[in-house]
Amino acid sequence: MKLIDLSVPISPSIREPIAAKIEYSSHRDGALQASVFLGLKPDDFPEGQAWATETVTLNTHSGTHIDAPWHYWPTSEGKPARTIDELPLEWFYSDGVLLDFSSKPPGYELTSEDLAAELDCIGYKLKPLDIVLIRSDADKRLYDEQYAFLHVGVSAEATRWLLDQGIKVVGTDGWDIPLNLQAEAYKQQPRDGVLWAAHYVGKNQEYCQIEKLANLELLPKPFGFKVCCFPVKVERASAGWARPVAIIED
Repeated sequence: MKLIDLSVPISPSIREPIAAKIEYSSHRDGALQASVFLGLKPDDFPEGQAWATETVTLNTHSGTHIDAPWHYWPTSEGKPARTIDELPLEWFYSDGVLLDFSSKPPGYELTSEDLAAELDCIGYKLKPLDIVLIRSDADKRLYDEQYAFLHVGVSAEATRWLLDQGIKVVGTDGWDIPLNLQAEAYKQQPRDGVLWAAHYVGKNQEYCQIEKLANLELLPKPFGFKVCCFPVKVERASAGWARPVAIIED
């Protein structure tokens, strides 16, 4: 069995709109904390050292994470939209399918025709609960100042097409269509179906989206592997951090 890490790190160096913050406490800091907590002196611990810890401040959409239906809209399929802690675990461990669009330019909007053509190319037919992974190699620009705008996006029409095949989890190494392009298009012609359109598909069809995947180029084949991507169980949250892993049997 081979395991491939498909996540990016939680790091303040990543150029995303809401950057993470990490405060590091050393082993000596830990001895001081423990001494206060336990009524001891720092020197009571071996060499004056105890636990090392970190305090992390981040948004649920920082780093590699999974969007819940609640992120898109208050309701989904006519019912209250489910939060990340309410979703079935079966969605997050299933057969993976890799669709490679790394040759497309940043900002390209994938259509259902693009998806169908790539599936024909790799000789695969989607089935319900497959986890579809979209590769654009945006993770190779993770620390670029313009990282948030340098990925391929899946259109609302293409997202709807995937969900019609029974897909519940779609993953991408980017985000939605780059937000700067959405804003420019809306300013030129204000109308519905431009701003955050792919996410709004979740109003009528319940699904989850993994964002900020990485290392998709390391997958040795486009299908015939499992994906495990259980989200962290954040109470009543619109997303949960995840460390997706591709599992490839020898």
